[in-house]
Amino acid sequence: MKYGVKGWSWLIVTCFSLFTGVQAQTGKKDAMVQIAYVSDLHYGIARKTFEGKEDVPSYQVNAVMLKKMNTLPSLVLPKDGGVGAKQQVGAIDYLVVTGDIANRQEYPIQSATASWQQFQHDYLTGLTTYNRQQEKTVVLLTPGNHDASNAVGHYKNLQPATDATSMVNIYNLMMHPAQPKTLADFNYNTDKVNYSRNIAGVHCMFLCLWADSVTRVWMEQDLKSVSPSTPVLLFVHVPPQGEPKHFTNPHIPHTINAKDKFENLMPEYLQDTTLLDGKPQDLIEERAFAAFIKRHPNIKAYFHGHENANEFYTYKGPDNDVSLPVFRVDSPMKGRVSAKEEKKLSFQLISIDPHKKKLTVRECLWNKKASKNSPIVWGESITIDL
Repeated sequence: MKYGVKGWSWLIVTCFSLFTGVQAQTGKKDAMVQIAYVSDLHYGIARKTFEGKEDVPSYQVNAVMLKKMNTLPSLVLPKDGGVGAKQQVGAIDYLVVTGDIANRQEYPIQSATASWQQFQHDYLTGLTTYNRQQEKTVVLLTPGNHDASNAVGHYKNLQPATDATSMVNIYNLMMHPAQPKTLADFNYNTDKVNYSRNIAGVHCMFLCLWADSVTRVWMEQDLKSVSPSTPVLLFVHVPPQGEPKHFTNPHIPHTINAKDKFENLMPEYLQDTTLLDGKPQDLIEERAFAAFIKRHPNIKAYFHGHENANEFYTYKGPDNDVSLPVFRVDSPMKGRVSAKEEKKLSFQLISIDPHKKKLTVRECLWNKKASKNSPIVWGESITIDL
């Protein structure tokens, strides 16, 4: 086949276009992945003070935080040596929310139905960021103990006594059942929100409350789907130490009651009989979890809420024989520090470099000037190897 000058020019341009197209696709595949991370939104309660006002309802506070979150793509990452340092944030691929969308018994008691509607309006509709494919940012959810307690009931007053709306919607959105669950047929004990996603070469596992013995059975099976060298991240509501009161009441008849104060949110009966200052402990259960972590060294980090304060720390286990990086995120409503010092309100931005196998977590201080127009200010950051 012979080509004239024009023919050769066309061929060169075509080949160059194909080559650069492949490069672009490869670059997109290996590009930095960004995950915004929040927890403990607690729709239904109010902050004592916020931006010069008193008794500000959670839907107003969350709306301000979401507005700031929507500005992330235009920001430039700090000069901290982390993933993407000094680059524009750009696409937000995922938003992770690790539970407590609904609230529970605090006055004024709001139903899980009302809380879910507010969350849906804000985060599922009001989030305006896009991922690298120019599609809306994908929202990934796990339930918190307040979402779960609304479904099964609590020894403190709830209105109504049970309302599984938050749990049902989280389940349907994340588990994609062939037949969506309804309030009538949802079963908290069997319809568990445990799932995983492969994101930029990283296996991300999203768990229902905590990795108790039942959940670890699912985790063992799920981890068989990836290589032992594949880095794994855990997104959970409760910290790695667990929460004794979340286990099923070990005392016959195993009910949820004000005397024993167990919440029956995990099917496992609490085995540890140790008391500290009159409160049950879960060292037996925690040791079992720590042993699981040791058996799976590719679990590289643990993200959680529940304790309502931003902190980057290393989980050592009850016997100081594990070393797991942990990232705890703040709550816009119940912050241990930020509830009183609103300038310390924050969420987190997780940046992953799949090529270098690095992960950076950055604290995003979203109310540094205690004003709705206050821009996000970068706080603490840390980078780990994957």
